[in-house]
Amino acid sequence: MPARPPADEVLSIPPKVYARRWKTLAVLSLSLLIIGLDNTILNVALPSLQEHFGASSSKLQWIVDSYLLVFAGLLLTMGTLGDRFGRKRALQAGLVLFGGSSLAVLVVDTANQLIAVRAAMGVGGALIMPATLSIITNVFPREERGKAIGIWAAFAAVGIGLGPLCGGLLLTWFDWSSVFLLNVPVAATALVLGIVLVPNSRDPKPGSFDLLGATLSIFTLVSLVWALIEAPDRGWTSPLILGCFAASALLGYAFARWELRTAAPMLNLAYFRNPRFSMASMGIGFAFFALFGAIFALTQYLQYAHGYSALQAGGAMVPLAFGLMAGAGSSSKIAARIGTPKVMAAGLTGVGTLLTTSLLWTPHMTYWPLGFWFFGLALSMGWVMGPGTASVMGSVPASKSGVASAMNDVTRQVAGALGTAVIGSLISSIYASKIHDSVARLPESTRTPAADSVGGADAAAATLSHAQGADLVHAAGAAFTDALGIGFLAAACLALSAAFAVRRWLPSERARHEAELDESSDLDDLAA
Repeated sequence: MPARPPADEVLSIPPKVYARRWKTLAVLSLSLLIIGLDNTILNVALPSLQEHFGASSSKLQWIVDSYLLVFAGLLLTMGTLGDRFGRKRALQAGLVLFGGSSLAVLVVDTANQLIAVRAAMGVGGALIMPATLSIITNVFPREERGKAIGIWAAFAAVGIGLGPLCGGLLLTWFDWSSVFLLNVPVAATALVLGIVLVPNSRDPKPGSFDLLGATLSIFTLVSLVWALIEAPDRGWTSPLILGCFAASALLGYAFARWELRTAAPMLNLAYFRNPRFSMASMGIGFAFFALFGAIFALTQYLQYAHGYSALQAGGAMVPLAFGLMAGAGSSSKIAARIGTPKVMAAGLTGVGTLLTTSLLWTPHMTYWPLGFWFFGLALSMGWVMGPGTASVMGSVPASKSGVASAMNDVTRQVAGALGTAVIGSLISSIYASKIHDSVARLPESTRTPAADSVGGADAAAATLSHAQGADLVHAAGAAFTDALGIGFLAAACLALSAAFAVRRWLPSERARHEAELDESSDLDDLAA
């Protein structure tokens, strides 16, 4: 039988809140689902957006990235505001802003207006995501928190896997606006249910608001994420990119110095001295580095090297959703038996091993190995996300759960952006070197786009004769598949390194809890 939550923990939670905790979790998971969907659903709509708005590639990139930039930049500040003014209020404000911004696409006429809408959605997302996790920490006792966070992690990730399929299905019958309007009924449902089922909580002693810390954190994260987004196009050695990285480092240093000196810091840096916080965050970061970099490259592999349509590519990635749900859902039970470090290390080892197998891929391999690969990768990710998040949240006081949740989310978003930029740039460079000889004799107008990307080669092939076009498509598919394998190998090395570090230095919550029980038993014996 599962262990019963300690009576003192249950008594510290209002009875009505405790009785509704699983219904509360359902509302929080629904709120989070739209965040996951929005991470990937837009990618399949980019060709439609380009056609509708006549948008340049730069405009398309910022339609995607304006959301990420604002979302990542505001996470810490919004988590702190939720702790201060109430997490339910933060969640509901985020749902209103996210749903309202999604509805605003009905009056959007230009690409710049859509970029502004996406930025507003990023503000809403930054309010929603840390609030959901911090509310879980305050409505579930410790014995049930791991299971609840595992479910939360499953829903946080399931949208990533379902996003491409949902986008492909919507675009089959409706126009581009449908990928935004999907958010509206979900946000509205979560908002209405949350009024009744989500309790409010806040830090009872928040202290004075750390305005300077909030400002420094925003500029640190915005300059870092902007540089990561722009580096692949502008070049990693561009003076502007190097300047942004330098500015982010200096601002981050100033933020750390200020947080150590101020009486009421926004982020207590002492949390990082606790390996349950720092090592779990590192493991989650490396896992998301690999996942986001892989998804970015896999959509191109499926559509251009493998020849799938957008809808077929979305359907091919559905096993990601099932694997993430299975991994995150089962991780709490496994962690309770063998400990968090072993589960996270096994997950990171699985991620690294599966990424390495991409060296054996070919452009036209059958789907079933890919389907099992998607499921296995996602299952391994679930074993990292659930226990890692539980470790991070369990290492800080419940009153500071908002900022801890935000820090957990920052780790995911920055690592994901870094993975997309680094793995994407590495694959692009290797692809260009491998395709060079195959395009050397083509006309300049065809050679440049074909050498730039596998998508460019696919478009250029349509302008050539049938035989030349077929040869170019074949060469580009082979070059990209080889480049993908090498790029994934780099990510695999990082994941395997993280597995070693987590196994070696992350303390086990199970061992700590058993020690507490032994200590409590000893005290009872002495009292007797």
